[in-house]
Amino acid sequence: ANIREYLDILRSRDRIMAIISDELKEVRDMFAVPRRTEIVDWSGDMEDEDLIEREDMVVTITSDGWIKRTPLVDFRAQRRGGKGLSGMATKEEDVVTNLFVANTHTQLLFFTTDGMVYKLKTWRLPQGGRTAKGKAIVNILPIPTGVSIAAIMPVDKPDDEWDNLQIVFCTTAGDVRRNALSDFTNVKSNGKIAMKLPEDVQMVNARICTEDDDVMLVTQSGRAIRFRTTDVRVFKGRDSTGVRGIRLGKDDQVVSMAVIRHFIATSEERAAYLKMRRAAAGAPDDGAEADEEDVAVEVAISAERYAEMAAAEDLMLTISAQGSGKLSSSHDYPLRGRGGQGVAAMDKAMRAGPLVASFPVEIEDQIMLATSKGQSIRCPVAGISFRSRSAGGVRVFDTAKGEQVVSVAWIAEQNDEAIEDEIVVDTSE
Repeated sequence: ANIREYLDILRSRDRIMAIISDELKEVRDMFAVPRRTEIVDWSGDMEDEDLIEREDMVVTITSDGWIKRTPLVDFRAQRRGGKGLSGMATKEEDVVTNLFVANTHTQLLFFTTDGMVYKLKTWRLPQGGRTAKGKAIVNILPIPTGVSIAAIMPVDKPDDEWDNLQIVFCTTAGDVRRNALSDFTNVKSNGKIAMKLPEDVQMVNARICTEDDDVMLVTQSGRAIRFRTTDVRVFKGRDSTGVRGIRLGKDDQVVSMAVIRHFIATSEERAAYLKMRRAAAGAPDDGAEADEEDVAVEVAISAERYAEMAAAEDLMLTISAQGSGKLSSSHDYPLRGRGGQGVAAMDKAMRAGPLVASFPVEIEDQIMLATSKGQSIRCPVAGISFRSRSAGGVRVFDTAKGEQVVSVAWIAEQNDEAIEDEIVVDTSE
């Protein structure tokens, strides 16, 4: 009986398969057409970047050259006045000197002291958690030994809009050059020459600027010059080192370049403002040297004018080799034409040694000073006295005999408020 049932099942299955086969053949005869698609190996233009999600990243860079990116969402929001979050595991003597928020598709320009420029998208940087150390920049970019990063510049604009942006360069020899940012849209993996430098000359800095900005150069002998960006024509090539920004004395060199806000004020207004500013800061009334600037007639300025000048003021930090430092107002530096010898940025005697750095800061910032013997100190800007540009500084670092300050770095605070500030700047651009 079982065998009989099994044979009946087989015969039923054969009849069903025959019916299905006949129906499929009938469908084929009625609707069969040649294949309309072709299956081939795809050779499209899709790149890895097309698969990268657009996401805001916090990019952190240390003074020792370690870099990483961390998703912004990893930094949870905190109430104002909190202690912040740990943002990077660093050695005791290493600090975060750059922190900014950039999209994964934001282009980053790296300018080196030997005049080269490298370009990477943010997503190509190593990703790590908040406490990760990151990766050494020299293992990401083909930077030769002994060469360091002079400037890092995130650019959110698409390449076709780079013609509307300008960049200014400065060398240790006192030369400056202004180019359209579009000169650096096509940068290969092995870099591109941003500025051909003579032997023993290095790039000091590179900054995006507008025609409404001023450039200020400071030398190690304590001279400073401030001039309009429009005093430097827009160069079409990259071979030239530019034009003279400041006339250097023997054995002198530029140590810092800053792009600051342009502001028009008479010498009388500046003198009145600076007197009121020093009084507000509790600084001695040691005005600028008379032989360098015309003696201004005492005039009073209104509260509205004072507020206007205060809003346009950049606070300049100046540090010398023997550890002295001071804060001064950008209004204390007169606007001159480029190519001159500049004005005093420190006392004439230079009792604290040559200058090491001078750059704009905020009163809430912190800085890190490192010496030739490997010592370092971290201190708040608020603890440094406000002085006139031609005055000496106060002791910031008590250096030992034969020890000198060799570098000064602005410390990027890795708290919620600092990151929120970066987001505001990033979106406004």
